[in-house]
Amino acid sequence: MIDLRFSDGELERQRDHITEFIREQVDAAGADGVVLGLSGGIDSTLTGYLAVEALGSENVHGLVLPATVSSEGNMSDAELVARDLEISYDVIEIEPIVDSLLSVYPEAEGDREAVGNARARVRGVLNYLVANHESRLVLGTGNRSEAAVGYFTKYGDGAVDCHPIGNLYKGQVRQLARHVGVPEELAAKTATAELWADQTDEDELGISYETLDDILATHIDGPLSVAATARLLEVDEETVERVRGMYERSGHKRDVPPAPDPLE
Repeated sequence: MIDLRFSDGELERQRDHITEFIREQVDAAGADGVVLGLSGGIDSTLTGYLAVEALGSENVHGLVLPATVSSEGNMSDAELVARDLEISYDVIEIEPIVDSLLSVYPEAEGDREAVGNARARVRGVLNYLVANHESRLVLGTGNRSEAAVGYFTKYGDGAVDCHPIGNLYKGQVRQLARHVGVPEELAAKTATAELWADQTDEDELGISYETLDDILATHIDGPLSVAATARLLEVDEETVERVRGMYERSGHKRDVPPAPDPLE
């Protein structure tokens, strides 16, 4: 494995860089603050901490958006973060909205991925409903690792105004979270999108975040070939090729929807 950890000085620079980015985004839009979804996971928790540092607690509004598949522990952690940060927050059950969607298109019932993505998109709609009403921006909570392999829902958790931690690999998210004072039980907890029951990110990805981060840094974002990456990291070439495939297939999620080139 390679060392992607920041030094203490780099951590402070990242902290300053991200908080300044948040302020700049809000100022440029003429917004009155930000809205973000709080899931109880490390990504949204770190984003919340940095948003409060950038804007003050009075300018950050949290949304806790549980579904029937959401664990009580994660939702409790989400509310705990909001209270610790002293931000206003609302808890809105999303399953009745998802049920309404399925009532008009029952053919999707039982399709775990379709229904899971619908939950993420319902959350996105609610984020923007509140943000538009309060003249705020929607902060994304996505990180570099998940964006690179498309591990997010297009027009769901990907539907945001900016991604403050979007340049951080997952391991760096945890490191910066500890640096800014996020409690260890939150910084170290198992990552899950909770789009369906008993889901964990690493089980679904089929790879640990540590290995994913290393492959991304050396092969996708770095110069090494598949073979050289496999040798350096002591992993199978098939694993590196699988990450490369996820990256290539998910390009449409990271780009603005395409249009044909203009005719001359």
